[in-house]
Amino acid sequence: MNLQLLSKKLIKDLDDVRIQNDDILERAYQSIALCSSLLSTFKKEILREGFNTINDEITFFKETKQIPLIELIYFSEIHSFETQFPKAGKNYQLKYIKKKINKLNRFFLYNIDFGRYINSEAVHFDKEYYTRDHMNTFRIITSKFYFQDPEFCTPRDMLLGKFKAFNSLIIYLDEKKNRIQNGSNGILTPVSSLKKIRWPFSNTDWVELVYALCAKGLGKQDNQSIMKVSKRLQQVFDFEPKDIYKTFQDIKNRKNSRTLFLDDLSIALQIEIKKSEE
Repeated sequence: MNLQLLSKKLIKDLDDVRIQNDDILERAYQSIALCSSLLSTFKKEILREGFNTINDEITFFKETKQIPLIELIYFSEIHSFETQFPKAGKNYQLKYIKKKINKLNRFFLYNIDFGRYINSEAVHFDKEYYTRDHMNTFRIITSKFYFQDPEFCTPRDMLLGKFKAFNSLIIYLDEKKNRIQNGSNGILTPVSSLKKIRWPFSNTDWVELVYALCAKGLGKQDNQSIMKVSKRLQQVFDFEPKDIYKTFQDIKNRKNSRTLFLDDLSIALQIEIKKSEE
């Protein structure tokens, strides 16, 4: 059974759920069901087949399992948040959002060392963090149990999922706060007809563009990080960037032009301008 193909199918299924549901609670409910089902399938397959190498085990718990796990955590949090969200009173609503954001900030602060490990894209602890042989040495420290099982969890795979899900949750909360402040009462304008644009360029091109936009000031006004700006762009483009920080280091190490993609964009625009003037 190809687990990676199942994860890719889940992404499509979740997108279909998004298109078919304007109501966030219904979308969350259906998404949770899809993610839970896939995790159950993963568990049965892993317990039956195991792994050929340690690297295979690390890849599964660090990457493959993360796809349904992150979405499960994210939509579980969304469902809980929206169910308890105040129905009226702008100040009450903003206070509730602030309380939730503060809680997320405490989580990131409490796990700051692991956050640095993730953001630096380090790998030296991957064997201890993402294999099941080190459960006694590195205890599971996450406080909330979404899908925990000693035979199907590693010391940090759940924590990794929470980090990535909570990053997306902060974006959701910021957007909801802005809608309330702008008088839309936190109601998300339906975008079910919006179809993402295919990103036809490379991962390196993506990183180069995102860093250039941020360097120019995009996201500066509301203090958006590189990762948050990238996440926002992913809502428009059908693309999942990888190793953003590492790729930026590669760009910095280029011997010739460090802005190959931006150079190509500039040349393409100049050619288009000349054609329009002929």
